[in-house]
Amino acid sequence: MHQTLTTVLNDARFHELLLRLDQDLAAPVRAGGCPTCSAVLHLAPFTRKPRGVQVRLSREHRQRLSFCCAKDGCRQRATPPSLRFLGRKVYLGGLVVLISALRCGPTPTRLTQLQGLVGVSRRTVLRWRRWWREVFTQSVFWRAVCADFMPPVETAELPASLLVRFVGQVPEQLNALLRFLAPATAGTSAVRAL
Repeated sequence: MHQTLTTVLNDARFHELLLRLDQDLAAPVRAGGCPTCSAVLHLAPFTRKPRGVQVRLSREHRQRLSFCCAKDGCRQRATPPSLRFLGRKVYLGGLVVLISALRCGPTPTRLTQLQGLVGVSRRTVLRWRRWWREVFTQSVFWRAVCADFMPPVETAELPASLLVRFVGQVPEQLNALLRFLAPATAGTSAVRAL
């Protein structure tokens, strides 16, 4: 897993692909106008300081795309789905998935390696693993899509049991899983509780 994490985190092309996909997801949200009053939406991204990134990324990689209504008195936000960010947390979504998917759990040796590699603490890893099993499985999003998987996804092994349902090597599987999760990253989804 250490090698997979390093490979994915050091691949600037993977990060560029996720940024382009986020931009593609944001375009129809902006074109649709304000969800409250239909006025024009202006770009109003949230600045993020994504942890766990091993390559130097441009400034636009540190922004969570979002829009704000141009009409005075409304100022409603419209935040599109994202493949890069799961909720409001500072670690990139792909990192959260891969670390949480450790097959044998976060052993002391693995946690030491992870802390050196991406700076994630043991407490954070345990919180992520608990989130997948307790919060995510109770979310409206998961309840709506879990029946699409046959045989059913083993919830005690999330997200690893979900990651393996997608075709390809780990980078392709991760990309597909992040695309799958994208609808749950916008608005008031349970993913925000991560």
